[in-house]
Amino acid sequence: MKRYILSMLFLILLTNSKANIPLKDTTSLVTIETKFGEITIKLYNETPLHKANFIKLIQDSIYVDLLFHRVIKGFMIQGGDPDSKNAKPNQLLGEGGLNYTVPAEFNKTIFHKRGVLAAARESDKSNPLKASSSTQFYIVQGKKFTLSQLSMLEQKRNQLILNEKAKLFFEFEQKQQTDTSKINIKIYQDSSLNKAQRYLKENPLSFTEEQKHAYTNVGGAPHLDGNYTVFGEVTTGIEIIDIIANLPTDQNDRPKEDIKFKIKIK
Repeated sequence: MKRYILSMLFLILLTNSKANIPLKDTTSLVTIETKFGEITIKLYNETPLHKANFIKLIQDSIYVDLLFHRVIKGFMIQGGDPDSKNAKPNQLLGEGGLNYTVPAEFNKTIFHKRGVLAAARESDKSNPLKASSSTQFYIVQGKKFTLSQLSMLEQKRNQLILNEKAKLFFEFEQKQQTDTSKINIKIYQDSSLNKAQRYLKENPLSFTEEQKHAYTNVGGAPHLDGNYTVFGEVTTGIEIIDIIANLPTDQNDRPKEDIKFKIKIK
């Protein structure tokens, strides 16, 4: 995902006035009003920080006349950038938000099937804890995958995890060595790789039967699982997602026709 806003200050949730939000709100349903019709979304109780933040933003009228500023057919539609309100034609959007982030809330039973609501965020390089944007979100349109494609995706993801863990172990072992003249790079690399392989053997990434069934029969965006927080799903109006996702866009994936929305608590 690109242009995903905000800094890594996820702990500001504890101090920022916008983030002092009740975590026991019983509200579950919200509606997104668009020119094409209404989308009803159920917010998950399993992601209380994201649910409470979303409700607070609605109550504070943040989601009024904003745009779906990034749309990719077969993938998702994204909105929630405060800068999109009254945005000029061709204005580059996707950097806006409030001055805090929301800690990631990953749940293996909640994944990127078609129609889910998830939080956008900055890239791993500047945001290793995968904290979410304060305001920006996306709804998955997705596409269907074969079991073979899912298997290949598992292999690629596991290789990335292996490489990442090996690098982290290597950097950690180097820091523990006070006499840098004695560092043998090859030994450290082999040791780090062995540790990473043991980690991956104990914590392999694999799709559950539920995920496989959803991605092969309904569709979604499986490559995002475990990287972006999913915190709700469409209950009615999924056809509106398809309409918006199929609109013509410019070189920055912004719809050529402004698609405004307003979110209300149902």
